[in-house]
Amino acid sequence: MESNQATSSSMEVETVPSEMNSAPASLPTKPKFEPLMAHEMSDGRVQFRKVSVPPHRYSPLKKLWLDIYTPVYEQMKIDIRMNLKARKVELKTRQDTPDVSNLQKCADFVHAFMLGFEVIDAIALLRMDELYVESFEIKDVKTLRGEHLSRAIGRLSGKGGKTKFAIENATKTRIVIADTKIHILGSFANIKVARDSLCSLILGSPAGKVYSKLRAVSARLAERF
Repeated sequence: MESNQATSSSMEVETVPSEMNSAPASLPTKPKFEPLMAHEMSDGRVQFRKVSVPPHRYSPLKKLWLDIYTPVYEQMKIDIRMNLKARKVELKTRQDTPDVSNLQKCADFVHAFMLGFEVIDAIALLRMDELYVESFEIKDVKTLRGEHLSRAIGRLSGKGGKTKFAIENATKTRIVIADTKIHILGSFANIKVARDSLCSLILGSPAGKVYSKLRAVSARLAERF
């Protein structure tokens, strides 16, 4: 009997009051915040970028200034000007700049033009996120001097630029050969394929062998996507 009384008393203790069983109170409404503008992210501070203009790109920049200015100012909402004294293109954010990353995209676009890419090719950096510019020198691959260096540059471009165009079309990239420097614009995977082909040519592979390897690699890339 005593054990039954003990269990009944413990049961009484464990019983939950009927008030607790009632439906929970309604939660407060979730606040809705508007997305921050670029100038609000940086506490109202204006952000700057400066891109140096090499002497040989000064005339093309002057000729194609409107083609560069229009997409940067009107579409990306970034202020742009040419500082004639410092010979630099200066970029800065505005009150109505929609995204803080637009400033860096515009700086990459202008820098690509300075490296020697056409405006219509470089403008892809503003439109797409996964494009990069990679640069390297011939001496990074192999130390060449005199006529050997000249022949290597000739192998890279081919007769009338045929080899360079073939690599560009097969890998969906754009290549600039400026003396001993090589710049490649494209996606990460495509840059790797183009760079491997160019390195093979620098090391002395004949163009025909590079073409056949390119055909196989570009077919694999096409299957993947």
